[in-house]
Amino acid sequence: MVCLGNICRSPLAEGILASKVDPENVFVDSAGTGEYHIGKQPDRRSIAVARKYGLDISHQRCRQFSKDDFVEFDLIYVMDRSNFSNVASLASTTEEAQKVKLLLEEVSLGISEVPDPYYSGTDGFEDVYQMIDKACEAIAKKLN
Repeated sequence: MVCLGNICRSPLAEGILASKVDPENVFVDSAGTGEYHIGKQPDRRSIAVARKYGLDISHQRCRQFSKDDFVEFDLIYVMDRSNFSNVASLASTTEEAQKVKLLLEEVSLGISEVPDPYYSGTDGFEDVYQMIDKACEAIAKKLN
């Protein structure tokens, strides 16, 4: 799961998907395309909305996406087109590039990008949580 800073959307996506899959068979992680928040916890608003739904993402620490992630992961879900371009540009092969997908392509919500809630209020985080949850439910059904 990849977003810009790895503090809002991708930590939520990591926590939500991890709660829906068998951890013995599926490893879920998140990263950001930027280096702004490396080592920090997710945004307090992401932690709060996750907690509201019984998920604890406070243990997560931000990291930056790297080329090694193409080797480590079979699927790489990004939150928006900018993240898609940034991640796909790091791919060395066609096979690596084909691993990169927009998260909301997994569901029909009428939009293709998860908006960045960073500059919005609590409602923005709630809306993003609901979008990500629907997409993760669809992914989990494929993986389980």
